Amino acid sequence: MGAGHAHPLHLDKQSPIHRLAPEVKISAVLLFTIIVVVTPRTEFWAFAGYAVLLAVVAIAARVPALWLAKRATIELPFVLLAVALPFAGQGERIDWLGLSLSLDGLHGAWNIFAKGTLGVLASLLLAATTTMRDLILGLDRLRCPTVFTQIATFMLRYLDVLADDARRMRIARLSRGYDPRFLWQVKAFAVSIGALFLRAYERGERVYLAMVSRGYAGRLPHADEGRAPARQWITAAALPVATAGIALAATIGS
Repeated sequence: MGAGHAHPLHLDKQSPIHRLAPEVKISAVLLFTIIVVVTPRTEFWAFAGYAVLLAVVAIAARVPALWLAKRATIELPFVLLAVALPFAGQGERIDWLGLSLSLDGLHGAWNIFAKGTLGVLASLLLAATTTMRDLILGLDRLRCPTVFTQIATFMLRYLDVLADDARRMRIARLSRGYDPRFLWQVKAFAVSIGALFLRAYERGERVYLAMVSRGYAGRLPHADEGRAPARQWITAAALPVATAGIALAATIGS
């Protein structure tokens, strides 16, 4: 996978969660998300239990609550959509503060908000405790399609190069006294995007030909072929097992 890479969402800290192998964390988050999604939307206390589990993981990983809250705002567009459902929904309606709200719409809004928030928080915890390089390595160890992991690897390697190209092009525009800020000046921005795409495509062709000439056969060599020990799988399994226990208890109690 090459040199180690970090990403803006990664928190470089020492914790038991950080030390887990990436594949066990990916598996735990995936199973947690699946259980959350299949939980009936009317099992309100089950979602509270899931939130408590994530809070425990965040504390163990030393991820600040404020850090999670700021980055969880990525789901705001979906929350705004959920807010409209009680007003646009059909079926039985209830009155609240002079407003006529759809009961089915309220349940739908709660479903989107609860499951979306839990999924976003789980993904943020995974990103905060795992570097991008390790995420790709973990996907590769989980037998994710090679095409996907190879594309992600090259994207990771050359993302900084593309960003630097875009920065130089912007500086070149500014040095010539042109700084498009209005809709009718969008042509310059579009031309820059097109030029950046052509540069990236040509660079990709050159890099690929150079790799093929050196024996590339569709898979990059790995410096580390180790696998996660059983104790790490058992540790990571605590999250999905506890989540499944909450879901089962909610089903039996309903």
